[in-house]
Amino acid sequence: MTAKPLKNRKDSPSVSYHRVSDEEAGQRLDNFLLRVMKGVPKTRIYRAIRRGEVRVDGGRAAASRKLGAGEAVRLPPLRRPETEALRSPDAARKAILGRIIFEDERLLAINKPSGMAAHGGSGVSFGAIELMRQARPDLAYLELVHRLDRETSGCLLFAKRRSALRSMHERLRENAVEKCYLALLAGRLDTGERRVDAALVTNLRRGGERMVGVDPDNGKRSVSTFRSVQAYPAATLAEVRIETGRTHQIRVHAAHIGHPVVGDEKYGNRALNRDFRRLGLKRMFLHAQSLSFERPGGGETLCISAPLQSQLRELLDRLEAADSGGLR
Repeated sequence: MTAKPLKNRKDSPSVSYHRVSDEEAGQRLDNFLLRVMKGVPKTRIYRAIRRGEVRVDGGRAAASRKLGAGEAVRLPPLRRPETEALRSPDAARKAILGRIIFEDERLLAINKPSGMAAHGGSGVSFGAIELMRQARPDLAYLELVHRLDRETSGCLLFAKRRSALRSMHERLRENAVEKCYLALLAGRLDTGERRVDAALVTNLRRGGERMVGVDPDNGKRSVSTFRSVQAYPAATLAEVRIETGRTHQIRVHAAHIGHPVVGDEKYGNRALNRDFRRLGLKRMFLHAQSLSFERPGGGETLCISAPLQSQLRELLDRLEAADSGGLR
């Protein structure tokens, strides 16, 4: 069933109605509105819900209301900001198309660059999801399957169908998605694997800054496994596999075992970060290398890989060539 706008009724000519499709069914009303009313500030959308300007089958509805297939959603004439600052530049839209590393009828994946947010908010007008929606207006449905920190590069997965999103979220809950990262860690990590099972708690404050920390009593269980790939004089390239997906999990676990991620300004070693900046590292060295999972709608295993970006490859080449006195 394809969703089509309904003909306007007795409302103002600028009011429109949207029939909920099978793919859209099950979404919360607020998430649905944030998607179909792109560019409207989130605060304005929630105010419209509270005031009853948004209606479902003629009645008021809470933001948490789950929509059903065939229901008619009244969309009020909410004004979008007209400033150029809220429009993604053409160059950025074109660039994100060049970052697509996988696409089929259900899923799409990009190699997200460091510095790009997964989604807008908190002072960021446009993230990867907003850019991709603008770059691919042919896609009637597009949602993030998961998130990456703004500073982390690599595999970022989108769902092109509601059914695919539900299927992937189920796999994530069941720990049926293998997530592999590459991280450059401070110091020499022991050979072999090191499993870190340390509960994490969010919303800690340090100097007014939001932090994540290890808290065995109040935190949520978090598990990461580190494996040394290549040792350098002052750092170790490690492969990291995570069984859970907590905020800043790899970064906090790495710092917890005494080997923070190089370039991490929040949890890292500032002196070492300065040394690596002199070598050309202008970002955090954490890269989502691959995702492996059973393909939605089929039984085959899908593995999506994202190549390291040139800045990280070039740094590794410099480290390979450096002698033991090259870094402190």
